[in-house]
Amino acid sequence: MHLAEMAVLRAVPAAGVFLALTRRCPLSCAHCSTESAMDGVEHAERPFRRLIASFTGQERPEFIAMSGGEALLRPRLVRDLADSARLSGTRSYLLSGLYFARDGHAVPAALRAAISAVDHFAVSLDRFHEREVGRRAAFRVLHEIRSWGPQVSVQITGDGAEDPYVADLVREVRREFADQVPMLVVPLRPVGRAKALDGPAAGPKARHAASAPGPAPCEMAAWPLVTYDGTVLTCCNDDLAAVPRPPHLVLGHADEDPWPVLRRRHLDRPLARAVRMFGPRYAKSRFGSGAVASGYCDVCVTLHRDRGLGERVAGYLDSPAGPAMESAVRALVERHGPHGFARRHGIARYSELVTLGWEGRER
Repeated sequence: MHLAEMAVLRAVPAAGVFLALTRRCPLSCAHCSTESAMDGVEHAERPFRRLIASFTGQERPEFIAMSGGEALLRPRLVRDLADSARLSGTRSYLLSGLYFARDGHAVPAALRAAISAVDHFAVSLDRFHEREVGRRAAFRVLHEIRSWGPQVSVQITGDGAEDPYVADLVREVRREFADQVPMLVVPLRPVGRAKALDGPAAGPKARHAASAPGPAPCEMAAWPLVTYDGTVLTCCNDDLAAVPRPPHLVLGHADEDPWPVLRRRHLDRPLARAVRMFGPRYAKSRFGSGAVASGYCDVCVTLHRDRGLGERVAGYLDSPAGPAMESAVRALVERHGPHGFARRHGIARYSELVTLGWEGRER
């Protein structure tokens, strides 16, 4: 499974679901968006297992995307979820920090079994991760993993298009793997531990905050997130997983609600649809009351406080104009395929890298 296949469907609501399996991690990366550490929380496996078991051939996402923390601290769970998802036709993606590559030893059998079970293995590699795991160690393990079957990719976080570190790392990855390993290069966002860093590059939240309340569809609300404790959110914003969760963004709980129920809520709830279609600031400006706050995500987490907003949005969505507008926005967002998603949510200069080694076609 190539990275581009996920990027093509990244804006399609419920085409995938994120699984945050743990907040534990043996690395101490300064930019960690989830503020994970070895003393981080880790809840029961049952919600994740029950959710994946509820997939059917007719009711399933195309992808599950597993991360943490470090998901490979729960290798048996990773392997079982990938195997269970495959029974219904869902493919699996795993993002790791490669903590096990630091000592130069062979990959432990349990980790090898977990990695071999997934369809795509992605590694975080950037100037923050390199303080924990060097690039030569990461390259060695990636070469090994490629021989086991899963396709691989590299996720890089940088300080913008002119970051010399990113340019150097991209060149070396391309040379090391002969342009057969794709990369997603994203800007550093001021979330999690990165809030303490000096001058992080502006991410989507900061860019939207500086603009007037015009339509700005939110693709982060396309794929639900199952958080560490099994709560299912309509948004994959890392900050939401660690703070009191706004009720309009909570879809349910993976230990109680099967995928068909969660999917229907995700697709049908008026405020979620409005955020995906217009973005929160424009939805508030057009259908709400009172002043619109400056922050894109700041507005979103307070939408439920605007009395009557949900009903006004629902009225619009039920009118003849609503579905037509929703379809038009989705077509516009999806039109540019994997490169479009990488341009909008990554560093645009490097958007073409998501299709390195891909033999498919954009739809």
